[in-house]
Amino acid sequence: MTIRKQGPSRRTLLGAAAAGAAFGTLPGLIRPAAAADGEFKVGLFIALSGPASLFGPTQRACAELAAEEINKAGGILGRQIRLIPTDAGGPPAESTKSAIRLMLEEKVDLFIGSHDSATREALVATIKGKVPYVYTPVYEGGECSFNTYVTADTPEQQIRPSVAWMMKDKGAKGIYLIGDDYVWPRKCNEHAHKYVAENGGKVVAEEYVPFGAPNKFEEVVTRIKSAKPDAVLITLVGADNVNFNRTFAGFGLDKDIARLSLLLEENTLHGIGAESSKNLYSCMSYYENAPTAAAKKFKADYMAKYGDKAPQLGRIGADCYEGVYCAKALVSKAGGTDAQKCMAASEGITFPTAAGDVTMHGRHVDKTMFLATCNGTEFEIIKTFADIKSGDECKT
Repeated sequence: MTIRKQGPSRRTLLGAAAAGAAFGTLPGLIRPAAAADGEFKVGLFIALSGPASLFGPTQRACAELAAEEINKAGGILGRQIRLIPTDAGGPPAESTKSAIRLMLEEKVDLFIGSHDSATREALVATIKGKVPYVYTPVYEGGECSFNTYVTADTPEQQIRPSVAWMMKDKGAKGIYLIGDDYVWPRKCNEHAHKYVAENGGKVVAEEYVPFGAPNKFEEVVTRIKSAKPDAVLITLVGADNVNFNRTFAGFGLDKDIARLSLLLEENTLHGIGAESSKNLYSCMSYYENAPTAAAKKFKADYMAKYGDKAPQLGRIGADCYEGVYCAKALVSKAGGTDAQKCMAASEGITFPTAAGDVTMHGRHVDKTMFLATCNGTEFEIIKTFADIKSGDECKT
């Protein structure tokens, strides 16, 4: 097996660490937001710039739908939610500066984050558990930091069942790993190595490209062609995922080599296009056409609110909907945002998601996953994995 690295192993967090250290010297400037009257302020970290910015409109729209529903029902502990959308699409250090500003100036009650894992690590180091932080998209597992709550799809839920299916039903034995060069792809691929071995296969090569650079992928695809794998496991984000899959199909490899992408939802699939989506698969906890009553109602409510101007629905976006509802369940049960009370209250809370209700255990959630094949620019769900445990248990 070969491992090829292009660029740094991940974006530097030195600026974030410095910001966190500076913030740690100012605890007296933060008053308990939960004691304030009026609005319940939520710092909403989403991708408004950078390679993941195609998700931003859906993230904001879904969060606003949840906030509107909750506010109509009385808000959180009688306080109306006010979302403060904040860009998390740039370098982690920029997000940490925003977090400090939101805590010191806006006195936010809670953070919700739908962004990459490098930014999550930086925010955790900066927030230091002073404000509850709900993390929502897909991720590599293992986040147990104090006063942090995860609704994201985990490797045990997303990678294990889909890789097992790919190897058993598609006969894939040799797997090529390609990802962006930061923590989420690298940690996910550590899990993938284990799951591939469990199913009698092997990783033939592992490669990473700079995150956010103008990657065109001709050289990468040429190496994949030479390696002759049965399948490619993709941990590329946003524009990189689009460009890789277009190039892959352009080389004609889609005819014989299956692809399983771990961050492939509707926005990304539209970017890839029907001509490049043959033999391409995805596994997530939500798709726009998920076969659940809750998913159908969620879509109907979403379209009723936004109509023809509705951003395309997908997992990255719908996760913000569940993040807002997780916040409501958590804070309502805890009676406020006190860290210790929230930690204790998190165990066993149940809240709605776009696909149905979930329950939190160990500050993660068990969930039903859907395996989908791409049919042009739409997903066709071909298998359901019911009630998959997160594989992560954090102390409360």
